[in-house]
Amino acid sequence: MAGITAAGALGWLHDSGSLSARVLRGTIKDFQRDVVRIAPADLTGWSDNTVDVCWVGHATVLLNFYGVHILTDPVLFDSVGAQLGITTLGRKRIVGPAIDPAKLPRIDLVLLSHAHMDHMDLPSLELIPAKTAVVSAPATSDIVRDCRFGAPGELKWGEKSLVKTASGDVEVEAVEVKHWGARWKVDSHRGYVGYLLKRGGKTILFGGDTAYTEAFAKLKSQRIDLAVMPIGSYGSKSGNHCTPEESVKMLDACGANYIVPVHHSTFPLGIEPIEEPLARLEEAVRAERIAIRQIGETWRLPV
Repeated sequence: MAGITAAGALGWLHDSGSLSARVLRGTIKDFQRDVVRIAPADLTGWSDNTVDVCWVGHATVLLNFYGVHILTDPVLFDSVGAQLGITTLGRKRIVGPAIDPAKLPRIDLVLLSHAHMDHMDLPSLELIPAKTAVVSAPATSDIVRDCRFGAPGELKWGEKSLVKTASGDVEVEAVEVKHWGARWKVDSHRGYVGYLLKRGGKTILFGGDTAYTEAFAKLKSQRIDLAVMPIGSYGSKSGNHCTPEESVKMLDACGANYIVPVHHSTFPLGIEPIEEPLARLEEAVRAERIAIRQIGETWRLPV
């Protein structure tokens, strides 16, 4: 009987298309490879008079918004997933972060789009000084309570807040996306958002994580200069992630000039080949509109 049970478990592990089986298969494969290390991103040219972007990896982007440093969905370590003591049970990075977690630059504001573990990573958040301003989706601030942030502000779709930092103020508005917010599947009350950021006459959209939605067309009047948009993990067929072509549709619908494509090439989370999202994006949009292609690249918004 034990042999039959073991054979059944091995068959499930080998053949099942369930999320848990796919994650377990992937975790086993992760032990067989090393994370590719890249040179740290060069941020030396950033100033209070420029708008700069660095793709750190996955959905983590560091923005220099006229001197205010904003970090989106920080994921800075080699693995992402559930915390078991000092161990993270989850998937391993393909490419290391473009910023050394031990050498984080000044962070004035952290934006958290939702509670999924590849977007709200507690070990990464624990590195960020408690005085840092944090804005998160509805019903998520309790998760980061142990990080000792002063008072994480939650914003619902359509709500705005003028976030004051030591480096300057940023207007932050939560915008509608199509996703889901539960961290453990049972806590389905948790929200999920994207963000519009305004400062110095410029507007940046952080799309968070989203499937295709016509809600982005509502932002057309905002005169968006740059959109940080997801393009990966669509291969899971979950209906919760957009394809590269759908990302471009939303980019055009909101009227953004440039795209920083994220949520690809960092963790093996989708079923699609790791190189496919960027290749499809290149076919779907003019090359000059793609601001960043590789982890560690930086880009400056044209004046």
